[in-house]
Amino acid sequence: MSRTTKSWDEINQKLKEGKAVVITAEEAAQMASEEKPANFVQKVDVVTTGTFGAMCSSGMFINFGHPEPPIRMEHITIEGVPVFGGIAAVDAYIGATEVHPENPRFGGAHIIQKLIEGEELFLKAHAKGTDCYPRKDIETYIHRDRVNEMILTNPRNAYQNYPAATNSSHRTLYTYMGTLLPSFLNINYSTSGCLSPLLNDPELRTIGIGSPVFLGGAVGSVAWNGTQFNTEKPTNERGIPLSNARTLMLVGNAKEMSSQWIRAAYYEKYGVTLYVGVGFAIPVLDEDLAYRVMVRNEEIQTTICDYALDGHPPLGNISYAELMSGTVEFRGKKVRTAPLSSYRRARELAETLKRMVLSGAFPLIPPARPLPQRSTVQGLPIIRNRRTSR
Repeated sequence: MSRTTKSWDEINQKLKEGKAVVITAEEAAQMASEEKPANFVQKVDVVTTGTFGAMCSSGMFINFGHPEPPIRMEHITIEGVPVFGGIAAVDAYIGATEVHPENPRFGGAHIIQKLIEGEELFLKAHAKGTDCYPRKDIETYIHRDRVNEMILTNPRNAYQNYPAATNSSHRTLYTYMGTLLPSFLNINYSTSGCLSPLLNDPELRTIGIGSPVFLGGAVGSVAWNGTQFNTEKPTNERGIPLSNARTLMLVGNAKEMSSQWIRAAYYEKYGVTLYVGVGFAIPVLDEDLAYRVMVRNEEIQTTICDYALDGHPPLGNISYAELMSGTVEFRGKKVRTAPLSSYRRARELAETLKRMVLSGAFPLIPPARPLPQRSTVQGLPIIRNRRTSR
Protein backbone atom coordinates (compact mmCIF):
# COMPACT_ATOMS: atom_id res chain seq x y z
CA MET A 1 0.00 0.00 0.00
CA SER A 2 1.37 3.45 -0.95
CA ARG A 3 2.31 5.82 1.84
CA THR A 4 0.84 9.32 1.93
CA THR A 5 3.00 10.67 4.76
CA LYS A 6 6.72 11.37 4.99
CA SER A 7 9.05 12.71 7.66
CA TRP A 8 11.63 15.47 7.46
CA ASP A 9 14.35 12.84 7.94
CA GLU A 10 13.04 10.69 5.12
CA ILE A 11 13.01 13.63 2.72
CA ASN A 12 16.51 14.69 3.78
CA GLN A 13 17.77 11.13 3.21
CA LYS A 14 16.32 11.18 -0.31
CA LEU A 15 18.05 14.52 -0.91
CA LYS A 16 21.35 13.05 0.32
CA GLU A 17 20.97 10.08 -2.00
CA GLY A 18 20.01 12.27 -4.96
CA LYS A 19 16.57 10.69 -5.21
CA ALA A 20 14.38 13.57 -4.03
CA VAL A 21 12.00 15.36 -6.38
CA VAL A 22 12.03 19.13 -5.90
CA ILE A 23 9.73 21.42 -7.91
CA THR A 24 8.59 25.04 -7.71
CA ALA A 25 5.19 26.09 -6.42
CA GLU A 26 4.26 27.18 -9.92
CA GLU A 27 5.01 23.67 -11.19
CA ALA A 28 2.98 22.25 -8.30
CA ALA A 29 0.03 24.44 -9.31
CA GLN A 30 0.29 23.15 -12.88
CA MET A 31 0.09 19.56 -11.58
CA ALA A 32 -3.16 20.29 -9.73
CA SER A 33 -5.32 19.52 -12.78
CA GLU A 34 -3.70 16.09 -13.21
CA GLU A 35 -2.82 14.82 -9.74
CA LYS A 36 -4.66 14.30 -6.50
CA PRO A 37 -2.89 15.23 -3.22
CA ALA A 38 -2.38 11.53 -2.32
CA ASN A 39 -0.49 10.94 -5.56
CA PHE A 40 1.38 14.24 -5.28
CA VAL A 41 2.83 13.20 -1.90
CA GLN A 42 4.31 10.10 -3.48
CA LYS A 43 5.77 11.96 -6.47
CA VAL A 44 7.06 15.21 -4.95
CA ASP A 45 9.23 15.75 -1.85
CA VAL A 46 9.88 19.51 -1.70
CA VAL A 47 8.19 22.59 -3.19
CA THR A 48 10.09 25.87 -3.43
CA THR A 49 8.40 29.26 -3.19
CA GLY A 50 9.49 32.81 -3.85
CA THR A 51 8.51 36.45 -3.80
CA PHE A 52 10.29 39.65 -4.79
CA GLY A 53 8.55 42.82 -3.75
CA ALA A 54 8.69 45.99 -1.71
CA MET A 55 9.13 45.28 1.99
CA CYS A 56 9.26 48.65 3.72
CA SER A 57 9.69 47.11 7.17
CA SER A 58 13.33 46.23 6.54
CA GLY A 59 16.68 47.43 7.79
CA MET A 60 20.20 46.51 8.73
CA PHE A 61 22.27 46.43 11.91
CA ILE A 62 25.89 47.39 11.36
CA ASN A 63 28.89 47.43 13.66
CA PHE A 64 31.51 49.88 12.44
CA GLY A 65 34.33 48.88 14.78
CA HIS A 66 36.12 51.21 17.23
CA PRO A 67 38.40 54.04 16.17
CA GLU A 68 41.28 55.11 18.40
CA PRO A 69 40.52 56.88 20.66
CA PRO A 70 37.03 55.33 20.79
CA ILE A 71 33.66 57.08 20.39
CA ARG A 72 30.11 56.39 21.53
CA MET A 73 28.25 57.50 18.42
CA GLU A 74 25.07 59.50 19.04
CA HIS A 75 24.26 61.40 15.85
CA ILE A 76 25.13 59.33 12.78
CA THR A 77 24.69 59.76 9.04
CA ILE A 78 25.84 57.62 6.12
CA GLU A 79 25.99 59.55 2.86
CA GLY A 80 23.82 62.14 4.62
CA VAL A 81 21.06 59.67 5.56
CA PRO A 82 20.33 59.57 9.32
CA VAL A 83 20.79 56.16 10.95
CA PHE A 84 19.79 55.19 14.48
CA GLY A 85 22.67 54.97 16.93
CA GLY A 86 20.99 54.60 20.31
CA ILE A 87 22.14 51.00 20.66
CA ALA A 88 25.78 50.93 21.73
CA ALA A 89 29.04 52.68 21.03
CA VAL A 90 29.56 51.81 17.37
CA ASP A 91 26.38 49.89 16.50
CA ALA A 92 23.67 51.42 14.33
CA TYR A 93 20.43 50.44 12.62
CA ILE A 94 19.76 51.61 9.08
CA GLY A 95 16.03 51.77 8.38
CA ALA A 96 15.14 51.13 4.75
CA THR A 97 12.60 53.98 4.56
CA GLU A 98 14.73 56.67 6.26
CA VAL A 99 15.53 59.42 3.75
CA HIS A 100 18.16 62.05 3.12
CA PRO A 101 16.78 65.35 4.51
CA GLU A 102 17.56 67.19 1.25
CA ASN A 103 16.88 64.36 -1.21
CA PRO A 104 13.76 62.32 -0.41
CA ARG A 105 14.45 59.99 -3.33
CA PHE A 106 17.56 58.64 -1.60
CA GLY A 107 17.48 56.78 1.70
CA GLY A 108 18.32 53.83 3.88
CA ALA A 109 17.40 51.28 1.23
CA HIS A 110 20.03 52.76 -1.08
CA ILE A 111 22.62 52.66 1.71
CA ILE A 112 21.87 48.98 2.29
CA GLN A 113 22.11 48.13 -1.40
CA LYS A 114 25.35 50.09 -1.87
CA LEU A 115 27.00 48.43 1.13
CA ILE A 116 26.00 44.99 -0.17
CA GLU A 117 27.49 45.92 -3.55
CA GLY A 118 30.78 46.86 -1.89
CA GLU A 119 30.73 50.63 -2.36
CA GLU A 120 32.68 53.02 -0.14
CA LEU A 121 30.26 55.22 1.82
CA PHE A 122 30.88 58.35 3.86
CA LEU A 123 30.19 58.00 7.61
CA LYS A 124 29.88 60.99 9.91
CA ALA A 125 29.18 60.73 13.65
CA HIS A 126 29.09 63.08 16.63
CA ALA A 127 29.07 62.36 20.38
CA LYS A 128 29.26 64.29 23.63
CA GLY A 129 32.36 62.38 24.74
CA THR A 130 32.80 60.40 27.95
CA ASP A 131 35.74 59.23 30.05
CA CYS A 132 35.64 55.81 28.39
CA TYR A 133 34.71 57.14 24.93
CA PRO A 134 36.54 60.49 24.68
CA ARG A 135 36.24 61.08 20.92
CA LYS A 136 33.50 63.52 19.95
CA ASP A 137 33.56 63.47 16.15
CA ILE A 138 34.56 61.17 13.34
CA GLU A 139 34.40 61.33 9.56
CA THR A 140 35.51 58.31 7.57
CA TYR A 141 34.58 55.88 4.81
CA ILE A 142 33.07 52.48 5.47
CA HIS A 143 33.07 49.38 3.29
CA ARG A 144 31.48 45.94 3.51
CA ASP A 145 34.89 44.33 4.13
CA ARG A 146 35.94 46.85 6.79
CA VAL A 147 32.98 46.66 9.16
CA ASN A 148 32.48 43.88 11.65
CA GLU A 149 28.86 42.89 10.93
CA MET A 150 26.11 43.76 8.47
CA ILE A 151 22.99 41.96 9.65
CA LEU A 152 19.80 42.43 7.67
CA THR A 153 17.05 42.44 10.32
CA ASN A 154 13.56 42.93 8.92
CA PRO A 155 10.69 43.30 11.42
CA ARG A 156 7.88 42.55 8.95
CA ASN A 157 8.37 40.68 5.67
CA ALA A 158 6.62 38.17 3.38
CA TYR A 159 3.04 39.27 4.14
CA GLN A 160 0.57 36.43 3.86
CA ASN A 161 -1.52 38.01 1.14
CA TYR A 162 -2.11 41.76 0.91
CA PRO A 163 -5.14 43.73 -0.24
CA ALA A 164 -5.26 45.15 -3.74
CA ALA A 165 -5.65 48.93 -3.87
CA THR A 166 -7.87 51.28 -5.83
CA ASN A 167 -9.06 54.89 -5.53
CA SER A 168 -12.65 56.18 -5.55
CA SER A 169 -11.74 59.86 -5.22
CA HIS A 170 -11.34 62.40 -8.02
CA ARG A 171 -7.65 62.98 -7.44
CA THR A 172 -4.55 60.81 -7.95
CA LEU A 173 -3.20 59.19 -4.78
CA TYR A 174 0.50 58.43 -4.23
CA THR A 175 0.81 55.49 -1.84
CA TYR A 176 2.92 52.52 -0.78
CA MET A 177 0.68 50.61 -3.21
CA GLY A 178 1.94 52.83 -6.00
CA THR A 179 0.12 55.56 -7.90
CA LEU A 180 -3.66 55.11 -7.73
CA LEU A 181 -5.54 56.90 -10.48
CA PRO A 182 -8.87 58.62 -9.72
CA SER A 183 -12.35 57.17 -10.18
CA PHE A 184 -11.30 53.49 -10.01
CA LEU A 185 -9.13 53.78 -13.15
CA ASN A 186 -6.60 51.21 -11.88
CA ILE A 187 -6.07 48.48 -9.30
CA ASN A 188 -2.59 47.72 -7.94
CA TYR A 189 -1.60 44.54 -6.12
CA SER A 190 1.54 43.06 -4.58
CA THR A 191 2.17 39.33 -4.35
CA SER A 192 3.59 36.44 -6.34
CA GLY A 193 0.31 34.50 -6.18
CA CYS A 194 0.80 30.73 -6.24
CA LEU A 195 4.54 31.22 -5.69
CA SER A 196 4.05 33.32 -2.56
CA PRO A 197 5.66 31.59 0.47
CA LEU A 198 2.96 31.92 3.12
CA LEU A 199 0.14 31.13 0.72
CA ASN A 200 1.64 27.66 0.18
CA ASP A 201 1.71 26.86 3.89
CA PRO A 202 -1.11 29.06 5.19
CA GLU A 203 -1.14 27.56 8.70
CA LEU A 204 2.68 27.69 8.93
CA ARG A 205 3.05 24.00 9.65
CA THR A 206 6.61 23.91 8.23
CA ILE A 207 7.64 27.54 8.88
CA GLY A 208 8.48 28.81 12.36
CA ILE A 209 11.19 30.28 14.53
CA GLY A 210 14.57 29.03 13.31
CA SER A 211 13.35 28.01 9.86
CA PRO A 212 15.89 28.66 7.10
CA VAL A 213 14.81 31.24 4.53
CA PHE A 214 16.19 32.44 1.22
CA LEU A 215 16.77 36.09 2.13
CA GLY A 216 18.35 38.50 -0.30
CA GLY A 217 20.36 35.74 -1.94
CA ALA A 218 21.69 34.24 1.31
CA VAL A 219 20.41 31.63 3.73
CA GLY A 220 18.84 33.52 6.63
CA SER A 221 16.50 32.56 9.46
CA VAL A 222 13.04 33.28 10.77
CA ALA A 223 13.80 35.15 14.00
CA TRP A 224 10.24 35.64 15.29
CA ASN A 225 6.75 36.33 14.09
CA GLY A 226 6.69 39.58 12.17
CA THR A 227 5.04 42.70 13.48
CA GLN A 228 1.30 42.98 12.76
CA PHE A 229 1.10 39.15 12.72
CA ASN A 230 -2.61 38.43 12.44
CA THR A 231 -4.29 35.01 12.44
CA GLU A 232 -7.85 36.33 12.72
CA LYS A 233 -8.48 37.39 9.12
CA PRO A 234 -11.30 35.79 7.09
CA THR A 235 -10.18 32.94 4.82
CA ASN A 236 -11.47 31.28 1.66
CA GLU A 237 -12.41 27.60 1.38
CA ARG A 238 -8.73 26.62 1.11
CA GLY A 239 -7.89 28.35 4.39
CA ILE A 240 -6.04 31.20 2.70
CA PRO A 241 -6.57 34.65 4.29
CA LEU A 242 -8.32 37.18 2.08
CA SER A 243 -6.09 40.07 3.17
CA ASN A 244 -2.97 40.96 5.15
CA ALA A 245 -2.53 38.28 7.81
CA ARG A 246 0.65 36.58 9.04
CA THR A 247 4.13 38.13 8.67
CA LEU A 248 7.70 37.08 9.46
CA MET A 249 10.65 38.73 11.19
CA LEU A 250 13.68 37.73 9.12
CA VAL A 251 17.41 37.98 9.76
CA GLY A 252 20.49 37.18 7.70
CA ASN A 253 24.12 38.06 6.97
CA ALA A 254 24.00 40.96 4.51
CA LYS A 255 27.66 40.40 3.62
CA GLU A 256 26.54 37.18 1.90
CA MET A 257 23.64 38.84 0.05
CA SER A 258 23.40 40.13 -3.50
CA SER A 259 21.85 43.26 -4.92
CA GLN A 260 20.19 40.93 -7.40
CA TRP A 261 17.78 40.20 -4.53
CA ILE A 262 18.10 43.41 -2.47
CA ARG A 263 17.15 46.53 -4.44
CA ALA A 264 16.35 50.07 -3.38
CA ALA A 265 13.32 51.76 -4.93
CA TYR A 266 11.43 55.02 -4.78
CA TYR A 267 7.64 55.34 -5.04
CA GLU A 268 6.59 58.66 -6.52
CA LYS A 269 5.61 61.19 -3.81
CA TYR A 270 5.52 58.41 -1.21
CA GLY A 271 9.11 57.55 -0.41
CA VAL A 272 11.94 55.03 -0.39
CA THR A 273 11.46 51.30 0.02
CA LEU A 274 13.48 48.10 -0.30
CA TYR A 275 12.70 45.22 -2.63
CA VAL A 276 13.60 41.94 -0.97
CA GLY A 277 13.74 38.41 -2.35
CA VAL A 278 12.26 35.85 0.07
CA GLY A 279 11.67 32.13 -0.40
CA PHE A 280 11.00 28.93 1.55
CA ALA A 281 11.38 25.25 0.72
CA ILE A 282 8.27 23.40 1.89
CA PRO A 283 8.56 19.64 2.52
CA VAL A 284 5.55 17.68 1.26
CA LEU A 285 4.92 15.71 4.44
CA ASP A 286 1.34 14.60 3.84
CA GLU A 287 -1.81 15.06 1.77
CA ASP A 288 -2.77 18.27 3.56
CA LEU A 289 0.50 19.99 2.64
CA ALA A 290 0.23 18.58 -0.88
CA TYR A 291 -3.24 20.15 -1.17
CA ARG A 292 -1.87 23.48 0.07
CA VAL A 293 1.13 23.69 -2.30
CA MET A 294 -0.98 22.72 -5.32
CA VAL A 295 -2.94 25.97 -5.03
CA ARG A 296 -3.53 27.88 -8.28
CA ASN A 297 -3.89 31.59 -8.87
CA GLU A 298 -7.57 31.05 -9.65
CA GLU A 299 -8.03 29.73 -6.09
CA ILE A 300 -6.23 32.58 -4.32
CA GLN A 301 -8.32 35.64 -3.60
CA THR A 302 -7.53 38.99 -2.08
CA THR A 303 -9.61 41.99 -1.03
CA ILE A 304 -9.86 45.17 -3.08
CA CYS A 305 -9.64 48.19 -0.77
CA ASP A 306 -10.44 51.85 -1.38
CA TYR A 307 -7.41 53.94 -0.40
CA ALA A 308 -9.36 57.17 -0.77
CA LEU A 309 -11.29 56.56 2.45
CA ASP A 310 -10.16 56.23 6.06
CA GLY A 311 -9.57 52.64 7.06
CA HIS A 312 -9.31 51.54 3.41
CA PRO A 313 -12.74 49.86 3.39
CA PRO A 314 -13.14 46.65 1.37
CA LEU A 315 -15.01 46.78 -1.92
CA GLY A 316 -15.04 43.06 -2.73
CA ASN A 317 -12.79 40.08 -3.44
CA ILE A 318 -10.85 39.15 -6.56
CA SER A 319 -8.61 36.25 -7.60
CA TYR A 320 -4.96 36.63 -8.53
CA ALA A 321 -5.65 35.02 -11.88
CA GLU A 322 -7.96 37.94 -12.62
CA LEU A 323 -5.48 40.53 -11.32
CA MET A 324 -2.63 39.02 -13.33
CA SER A 325 -4.66 39.19 -16.53
CA GLY A 326 -3.99 42.94 -16.80
CA THR A 327 -7.61 44.11 -16.89
CA VAL A 328 -10.70 43.25 -14.84
CA GLU A 329 -14.36 44.15 -14.85
CA PHE A 330 -14.95 46.43 -11.86
CA ARG A 331 -17.90 48.67 -11.12
CA GLY A 332 -19.24 48.18 -14.62
CA LYS A 333 -16.09 49.06 -16.56
CA LYS A 334 -12.74 47.60 -17.60
CA VAL A 335 -10.04 48.54 -15.13
CA ARG A 336 -6.29 48.13 -15.59
CA THR A 337 -4.40 46.07 -13.00
CA ALA A 338 -0.67 46.22 -12.26
CA PRO A 339 1.70 44.35 -9.92
CA LEU A 340 4.13 46.11 -7.62
CA SER A 341 6.00 42.84 -7.05
CA SER A 342 7.78 40.95 -9.84
CA TYR A 343 6.32 37.56 -10.80
CA ARG A 344 9.24 36.95 -13.15
CA ARG A 345 11.77 37.46 -10.37
CA ALA A 346 9.68 35.34 -7.96
CA ARG A 347 9.75 32.51 -10.51
CA GLU A 348 13.52 32.94 -10.88
CA LEU A 349 13.94 32.89 -7.10
CA ALA A 350 11.94 29.67 -6.72
CA GLU A 351 14.07 28.04 -9.46
CA THR A 352 17.25 29.24 -7.74
CA LEU A 353 16.05 27.85 -4.43
CA LYS A 354 15.20 24.53 -6.09
CA ARG A 355 18.83 24.20 -7.25
CA MET A 356 20.08 25.14 -3.77
CA VAL A 357 17.91 22.47 -2.12
CA LEU A 358 19.04 19.78 -4.57
CA SER A 359 22.71 20.68 -4.11
CA GLY A 360 22.51 20.77 -0.31
CA ALA A 361 23.20 24.52 -0.18
CA PHE A 362 19.84 25.20 1.49
CA PRO A 363 19.04 23.18 4.64
CA LEU A 364 15.71 21.47 5.10
CA ILE A 365 15.02 21.46 8.83
CA PRO A 366 11.88 21.75 10.99
CA PRO A 367 11.34 24.96 12.97
CA ALA A 368 12.72 25.16 16.50
CA ARG A 369 9.47 26.69 17.76
CA PRO A 370 6.08 27.31 16.17
CA LEU A 371 4.78 30.78 15.46
CA PRO A 372 1.66 31.96 17.36
CA GLN A 373 -1.54 30.07 16.69
CA ARG A 374 -3.63 33.10 17.61
CA SER A 375 -2.73 36.75 17.31
CA THR A 376 -4.57 39.96 16.46
CA VAL A 377 -3.50 43.48 15.55
CA GLN A 378 -4.20 46.49 17.75
CA GLY A 379 -4.86 50.01 16.51
CA LEU A 380 -3.27 53.13 17.99
CA PRO A 381 -5.77 55.24 19.98
CA ILE A 382 -6.00 58.95 19.24
CA ILE A 383 -6.04 61.19 22.33
CA ARG A 384 -8.29 64.16 21.61
CA ASN A 385 -8.13 65.91 24.99
CA ARG A 386 -4.86 65.20 26.71
CA ARG A 387 -4.89 65.49 30.47
CA THR A 388 -2.00 67.32 32.06
CA SER A 389 -0.78 66.64 35.57
CA ARG A 390 0.79 69.08 37.98
